[in-house]
Amino acid sequence: MTPGKPFLIGLTGSIGMGKSTTADMFRELGIPVWDADAAVRRLYQPKGAAVAGIAQIYPDAVVDGQVDRNILKDWIADDETALSQIESVVHPLVAQDRTEFIQHQDAPIVVLDIPLLFEKGTDQDLDLVLVVSVKPEEQRTRVMARPGMTEAMFQTILGKQMPDHEKRSRADVVIETETMDGARKAVETLMAKLRNQLAHA
Repeated sequence: MTPGKPFLIGLTGSIGMGKSTTADMFRELGIPVWDADAAVRRLYQPKGAAVAGIAQIYPDAVVDGQVDRNILKDWIADDETALSQIESVVHPLVAQDRTEFIQHQDAPIVVLDIPLLFEKGTDQDLDLVLVVSVKPEEQRTRVMARPGMTEAMFQTILGKQMPDHEKRSRADVVIETETMDGARKAVETLMAKLRNQLAHA
């Protein structure tokens, strides 16, 4: 940890594991949270930084001055090169958004909510990596309950994500999200421990 720089917690976990809910628990404790998915949404909005880049590689995806994510999804389904082309535009902008967020924080601890944290090697830049996890049956139940979700979509998403057991093995901390109360208690315990460590550093 660099002097003057906040202690960075990377929050990750596969689809349906409770990552967004856990991020909200940190927010409730007054911890600033940067959300990678929210950053992408901002980049795709009218005047968003990714609009021009997406328009260059796939003009059909820009509708009314903003990027239509459904059109991008259809393109990804039809063209195996689409995802890497989109990522080449979006990932540098997301990284820049994350850096600017961190630079503007004066809080001692910051949480970075990053779905593909290990997959993109972002774990190298963090002070602690937290993985949220549930049993596979509970994960499936949660994901399949989402509007419009199909078995094929679920399998495609899983195929792009590092297996849960591998994430758990690489994590500094694992929080089980089987119950809200259990997860909240784990978050509160972690924060109390970190605040104590930082106070005595």
